[in-house]
Amino acid sequence: MSNKVTLTVIKADIGGFVGHSSVHPKVMEKAQEVLAESDLLVDFHVTHVGDDINLIMTHRHGTDSEEIHKLAWDTLVACTEIAKELKLYGAGQDLLADAFSGNVKGMGPGVAEMEFEERKSEPVIVFMADKTEPGAWNYPLYKMFADPFNTIGLVIDPKMHDGFFFEVHDLIENKKVLFSTPEELYDLLVFIGAPGRYCIKSVYSKQGEIAATSSTQRLNLMAGRYVGKDDPVCIVRCQSGLPAVGEALEPFANPHLVSGWMRGSHSGPLMPVSLQECNPTRFDGPPRVVALGFQLAEGKLIGPQDFFADPSYDEARKMANKIANYLRQLGPFEPHRLHLDEMEYTTLPQVSKKLKDRFIDADAPINIKEVAATK
Repeated sequence: MSNKVTLTVIKADIGGFVGHSSVHPKVMEKAQEVLAESDLLVDFHVTHVGDDINLIMTHRHGTDSEEIHKLAWDTLVACTEIAKELKLYGAGQDLLADAFSGNVKGMGPGVAEMEFEERKSEPVIVFMADKTEPGAWNYPLYKMFADPFNTIGLVIDPKMHDGFFFEVHDLIENKKVLFSTPEELYDLLVFIGAPGRYCIKSVYSKQGEIAATSSTQRLNLMAGRYVGKDDPVCIVRCQSGLPAVGEALEPFANPHLVSGWMRGSHSGPLMPVSLQECNPTRFDGPPRVVALGFQLAEGKLIGPQDFFADPSYDEARKMANKIANYLRQLGPFEPHRLHLDEMEYTTLPQVSKKLKDRFIDADAPINIKEVAATK
């Protein structure tokens, strides 16, 4: 067993209350109960954002631990039973397998985890989003770790001045690449500017220390059909050679556009909200992000601090609502509706399939009177 601490965040939508808006209190209670009975964990915290339950756990078993992942799986299965009893919407929708197979990756739930030596002071932020996809973290992680207009530490902190490594995953080809900033900044932007395909998985210091990591699982690619959005999670370590807490939070003061929202088929602003306001209802949205801060003390989770409960994010919320108002007026037209490449991973192909035989050659004549007579 390692002396290092591992912070593991595993999330899943196992049944919405009501519709896709929230998690029922009895589901939360069951998750607390199952995790509390385990002797594998140093500490844990159960929370939710929208209809996604989030299991935040600390332990000494390292990343990809079969024991920890099975504990999370068993917890989500137990929660699903409660969801089915209550007839919650989409009960168990993120559990794509019938039985645990050693690791929850590829089985539906989203996973972000990192192992590290606890520093003298170890502040971490767990970001959790609803109604969006893994690429939603590309913009804020770039701002935190590569943009000196956001993170002044990149300019004035000698521990940060050399920049960071960005591990980027190609979710379609199942490949990854490592970029070094600032020298490969433009190369990095070529890819992360297309968040539907390329996602920042992790960020490392130039000394090789893990600084941030995210979940990059895409449900539709795993299931082969649309089963819901991925609603990703992200862990960011802060201070002492890493972005200050305020630098890590600052990107969310400007709500950027993400894919997801209603039926996973629309673009919308990522609205920073408190836990109290994390239940998306307007057109099942707009997409939400919650930031919970913890101090780690010998693996114990001291917190959380609900960062976006701060009124200084009121203007960001107003801006997000204005953007939402504008986009909603576009209805089924792009760019509110996702472009066709992204719509291939929604329910739209099922509709298109019914109409494909109606298309004829563009040069072929159409007898409108004949067609009208059949209607």
